[in-house]
Amino acid sequence: MSTKEILIKSLKEKKAKVAILGLGYVGLPLAVVFGEAGFHVTGVDPDQSKIDALLKGESYIPDVETDAVARLVKDGKLTATTDFSVLKEMDAVSICVPTPLRQTGDPDMSFIMSAVEELSKYMHKGMVVVLESTTYPGTTRELLLPKLGTEHDLTVGEDWFLAFSPERVDPGREDWTTINTPKVMGGITHACGEVATVWYEGAIKTVHHVSTAEAAEMSKLLENTFRMINIGLVNELAIMCEYLGVDVWEVIDAAATKPFGFMKFTPGPGLGGHCIPIDPLYLSWKMRSFNYNARFIELASEINTNMPRYVVSRVLESMNDLGKTLKGSKVLVLGVAYKPDINDVRESPALDVIGLLKKKGALVEYHDPYIPHVHHEYDGWQMDSVQDMMRSVREADAVVIVTNHKVYDYMEIVKTAKFIFDSRNATGKLGKFENVERL
Repeated sequence: MSTKEILIKSLKEKKAKVAILGLGYVGLPLAVVFGEAGFHVTGVDPDQSKIDALLKGESYIPDVETDAVARLVKDGKLTATTDFSVLKEMDAVSICVPTPLRQTGDPDMSFIMSAVEELSKYMHKGMVVVLESTTYPGTTRELLLPKLGTEHDLTVGEDWFLAFSPERVDPGREDWTTINTPKVMGGITHACGEVATVWYEGAIKTVHHVSTAEAAEMSKLLENTFRMINIGLVNELAIMCEYLGVDVWEVIDAAATKPFGFMKFTPGPGLGGHCIPIDPLYLSWKMRSFNYNARFIELASEINTNMPRYVVSRVLESMNDLGKTLKGSKVLVLGVAYKPDINDVRESPALDVIGLLKKKGALVEYHDPYIPHVHHEYDGWQMDSVQDMMRSVREADAVVIVTNHKVYDYMEIVKTAKFIFDSRNATGKLGKFENVERL
């Protein structure tokens, strides 16, 4: 039997040993799904606190139940370590590390390259490697292939197998999770894609095989660029509607009654999360090497990036209309997570809103039922969530709703607050109130 046939047989029989590099929002759910499918999974992460939690059978990711982790650990299907040398025993490795942007807007590949550097030390014949970290088209072939294959004199597609499968994690969702969200898989060679697809089909319900790793990389960027541009469109629409004196939320709801040719997107205080604000800029950066300007991406990014400033400007104008200055006023920000009902602040526009309010001289507090502490790495401030939210609502000169968590009693907040700026239309269904200004 060939190396490919031996590995496929091992994967189908769930005898192949699986490793997940990076145990965050993407890696841990994937590790659990593979473990529940019958694979023996080893999670590898340099963060000792994550390893300690997992070895105790505890989950630190809201989307992963502690009971599931505890059961897999007890059954010997899941273990974790900071020691990368375990990779020499592994047959299948998935890389699930962060890919942020640098302050200059360039891709920060340091996490990927660090993981690849460690994996390279233990590469061997008969291994399949899948990169899940979102990146620019060409990364898998240009960066991973030379380091993992060429340096070890291993022939890709024959001695070992390399593919890209973009993560599709949406924190907080219960309808579409790791196990039932279709996965795209593209290999460096056809054989690479075939082996990687067999592996993932052993745990994921649907795997869509594309012809190349570049096609898989590009598909991820299309998904998030589509969302970024459409959000940018409705954000600009909100600005235009404010000039025209038209209710943007009413306009969007009316357009959404069309049963074809329209998809509903809603405006807000800016983009947040690990994907939409970042991923399209990877494509924009890559296209500069071809002297091509990705105009839609750049324009949408400009609009979305300026939304926190627009929100603060609207708050300032509203305060002026009330005969108050923003400087010295008490402002309560409700919600700092980047989306409702989760504890994730990555790229949250709330951080920029708070920072801008503070720069204007406002006395800012925040409340978020999921996030007790926040800090801003660039401005150096850190804050604790207020404990008595309704007292803070009562005392604030302005309440700014940035994240529309479902647990908030918005009617009670509206009745109590002196003034509310609602950037998420959280109060929209309650009717119109003189003390509420909506985006």
